Amino acid sequence: METLRATLMVGVVLCLCLCQTLALAQNLGTAPQFNKAVQGQTGAQPEGAFKNIINWVGNVIAPVGAAGAVVGGIVHYAAGRAAMRWFATAAGLLAVSGVTRMIEFFITQGTGGV
Repeated sequence: METLRATLMVGVVLCLCLCQTLALAQNLGTAPQFNKAVQGQTGAQPEGAFKNIINWVGNVIAPVGAAGAVVGGIVHYAAGRAAMRWFATAAGLLAVSGVTRMIEFFITQGTGGV
């Protein structure tokens, strides 16, 4: 029971930190906007932040995780252990990358009023 409470508390704190970070990222205040998050929009709009998050996950996090899973699979295969789950994880992460790239494409196409 204590482990569940601690896990829930950590989850709540992380959620609050993430929400605060996203809220601050949407508020420029009086600072000038140098680069636009999405063409035709400013960084103060939620669409720009959402596209940036999708872009980051699809282009950075998932491929790096897939490369790590491939390395883990090679190490396990060389040691004579089961390696298929590592390769399946790599394929899943590459699928996540592909889906996020597709979402990014839909967002980009949607900004033109499609």
